[in-house]
Amino acid sequence: MRLILGVIWLLHWLPLPILGRIGEAFGELLFLLMRERRKITLTNLTLCLPALSADEREALARAHFRAYARSVLERGILWWGSPKRLRRLIEVDPFVPTQASIEQPTIFLCPHFVCLEVAGVAITMQGPLCSIYTQQRSKVFDQALREGRSRFATQEEADRFLLSRSGGIKPIIRAMRSGRPFLMLPDMDFGARESIFVPFFGVPAATLTAPARLAAATQGQVIPVTTQFRPNYQGWRVRFHSAWENFPGDDIEAATRRMNTFIENQIQQAPSEYFWSHKRFKTRPEGMPSVYD
Repeated sequence: MRLILGVIWLLHWLPLPILGRIGEAFGELLFLLMRERRKITLTNLTLCLPALSADEREALARAHFRAYARSVLERGILWWGSPKRLRRLIEVDPFVPTQASIEQPTIFLCPHFVCLEVAGVAITMQGPLCSIYTQQRSKVFDQALREGRSRFATQEEADRFLLSRSGGIKPIIRAMRSGRPFLMLPDMDFGARESIFVPFFGVPAATLTAPARLAAATQGQVIPVTTQFRPNYQGWRVRFHSAWENFPGDDIEAATRRMNTFIENQIQQAPSEYFWSHKRFKTRPEGMPSVYD
């Protein structure tokens, strides 16, 4: 792992057009070698985008692997690049709503696009933030990840920035009420315990109700944040959407469906950049077989 991190550190000095192309070439290799992830990706695309032909789904899967590998190498710029370089490469649309997120408890809802790490950098370069963190198996990578994500925070802020998933919801609520917005990734499958089954591209998906419940508990606002590559290897775009009105309302299931519909619409704008290679449909409704076996 030290060797891998060393390579990423060395590569981060390259101009982004060169680094991006290296990442895409590496992604092509991963598509050929990572048979299990390739199968998961193609299964997800078959379920979610059935109108595409088999050739179109394979082309999209290849594009996803290229985008994901590119984002991994470009993470070196996020962790070690100068603030001046980051400000040049990160385009914020229209602006980071730092003041609004301090004045009212705020959830920055950030779906799993491959460039999602850029959203955290854009926010922390302007103000405070907190997020859930899962300890990594490699201690070396764990330290690098922690330091990279909290590089623009003071030591005191860094200690309050990354909250343990095992700590539950109370530390998140305290942080939000103290003026620290919460960066939340809403579209992973964490099992049926804290989820309900609502459609995701028409397929029943175990979907977290936490965004809706947390907004209700804090009387907070939800501001969606999406990330994309800028064209021609110019960097990344972080878009802060308008805060959702009347969310969650009185119906948690309807609010969760609304969230998934929003994510679907954003995926359609950059389908190769969504994180298709994770098992989004790992948890199935009772009696329904696994889609990945």
